[in-house]
Amino acid sequence: MIVLLDQETPDDIAAALAQRVRARRKEQKLTQAQLSRKAGVSLGSLKRFEHDHQISLQSLIKLSIALGCESDFSELFSKKGYSSIQEVLDER
Repeated sequence: MIVLLDQETPDDIAAALAQRVRARRKEQKLTQAQLSRKAGVSLGSLKRFEHDHQISLQSLIKLSIALGCESDFSELFSKKGYSSIQEVLDER
């Protein structure tokens, strides 16, 4: 399932992120306990995130590092917004 983050509510985005973390954890054959230890995040925080979609930014970053996804954060807010086609062409 592809989720377009720019068309979703904050709760939808949090749920999608939690689903991605859970999927990546399972791909790596990690239990919640194993990932929580590896990331230095409490087991309760990880369970709450996967179930209720609530987590601190610091814990989310730790989970992403433990799962090998930290480079995804470098893309966050990095794209410049354009107001016209001409702006895009001018940058070429």
